Amino acid sequence: MSISASSARSEVDAPKAKVAVVTGASSGIGRAIAKSLVRAGFKVLGTCRNPVKLPREQLQEFGFVPMHVDRDDSVTSAFRTIFETVDSIDLLICAAGMGMAGSVEETSLEEARAQLETNFFGTLRTIKAVLPRFRENRKGRIFVISSLAGQVGIPFQSLYSASKFALEGFVEGLRLELVPFGVQVALIEPGDFKTGFAAARRIASSYIKSGPASPYQKTHEAALGQMVHDEEHGMDPEAVAQLVLRLTEARRLRVRYAVGPIAQRLGVQLKRFLPSSLYERLIGLSYHSY
Repeated sequence: MSISASSARSEVDAPKAKVAVVTGASSGIGRAIAKSLVRAGFKVLGTCRNPVKLPREQLQEFGFVPMHVDRDDSVTSAFRTIFETVDSIDLLICAAGMGMAGSVEETSLEEARAQLETNFFGTLRTIKAVLPRFRENRKGRIFVISSLAGQVGIPFQSLYSASKFALEGFVEGLRLELVPFGVQVALIEPGDFKTGFAAARRIASSYIKSGPASPYQKTHEAALGQMVHDEEHGMDPEAVAQLVLRLTEARRLRVRYAVGPIAQRLGVQLKRFLPSSLYERLIGLSYHSY
């Protein structure tokens, strides 16, 4: 009888697990972050488009909620489900994203819109879904997965860079709006990491149709080859997960945190100090545009 009473008292006294929602949690950086948070004791709800297609063992890592960040109704439905499951959310990680490669000339407006729809508007939809709760509770943290390409334009990933540049300005402004409510937002800027991003990257349809006849064929293939090489030989995404985990305990969040190979992080910092013409040439040489 005393064991039962002690057990009940322990359940009452036990601290409630913090709740984290991670978008894009089925793969790559999102999955690494979600798994790290689970190990740290968070209750994690991950989102992806089709959880039913995931392997059973992956579904057992943490809870999944279907959500397509490109669609208003899907985001609304997902967070309705989430708030029926948990009373509140402590942490939101916006890791859902996609990549588009191709010259600007050969990228259709439809493809450009798709790039911005997922990376920028998808993040915006997700954040808007939690802001009323965070504001009312006067607490909550949001981490937006940007990229070092949100600081530097990358050839043949111009639209991808545009989507990340947009997130950078968005978060800078949002942080100031939320100061009176105790809600903190920060950007995480990964460099190249070994994930499935390279394999999932979309190629502009006009370039695919043109093939060797494309006027950009030589430089496009050289730049894309460098990107794929850097990604396939990149760091383990666990480094991003560990950064996020440390920041969940930080008293105050800075606006941005770069993470990745030191050469890439230093390369971004050089933009502040070098003449623009010299810096542009260095980036061009890195991606074989010169």
